[in-house]
Amino acid sequence: MDPEEIIASGQLEMYVCGALPPDEAQIVQQGVNTYPEVRRELELIEESLLLLAETVSPPVQAMTWTEILNEIRNNNSTANDKIRSLNWAAITGWAAAILFMGGIMWMLKQNSDLNNSIQVTTTENTILREEKANTETQLAENNEVLEVLRSKDYQAYTLPGNQAVAPEAFAKVYLNKKESIAYIDTKGLPTPPRGKVYQVWSLKMEPLTPTSVGLISAESEIGEGIYKFVNFPDPEAFGITLEPEGGSETPTMSQLYILGMITI
Repeated sequence: MDPEEIIASGQLEMYVCGALPPDEAQIVQQGVNTYPEVRRELELIEESLLLLAETVSPPVQAMTWTEILNEIRNNNSTANDKIRSLNWAAITGWAAAILFMGGIMWMLKQNSDLNNSIQVTTTENTILREEKANTETQLAENNEVLEVLRSKDYQAYTLPGNQAVAPEAFAKVYLNKKESIAYIDTKGLPTPPRGKVYQVWSLKMEPLTPTSVGLISAESEIGEGIYKFVNFPDPEAFGITLEPEGGSETPTMSQLYILGMITI
């Protein structure tokens, strides 16, 4: 057989896998020894099998394939009687076992990837549930504010800024005197500097008697820029001062940002 016939016959692939009868294997081996192109084709087939072994389950399979290929090559280079002594069934069995183990390891990897995907999906679902709960809470708070704005039990007041301290500032108060509940909209106040907080005061004017209503902080916020205060004395006026974090026992009059009378 010439080199082209040997390469095109498919016998080289069967030779590498140990599937040729001894007499045909000897012919192929002679071709390999005689023709460089046939030897090169054989080496390419062996490299492809090694790459397959490494891809399916590296590195043990690649080493095993190398040993098998070396054994086949060494044994096929011997005389005809030695070729007949090769245990082709054992070699083929090893190849099948390697492919089987590679398949098992591939399935294990697929299972691991699936578990990771399930874990990511579970985390994403948890985040979505938390976001949904936060949205529902925000919606409930907004509905509460809307009910206040629409209720006839609340009177609305616009409190002006102190001309000496913050002339452009203002705040809005929605007051239910009967139940001592006030909602204060602080959008008209500048952002307090670091280490400072706004404090709300209920004021009696004669004599001037301030009572702390509470701090404008996250604890009293029920909506964006809307704060709720309860259980304070019936006010004649509201004041808002800028105080150190934690608030003060008495208002700092030099930091009085808002002052407005509450009319009946």
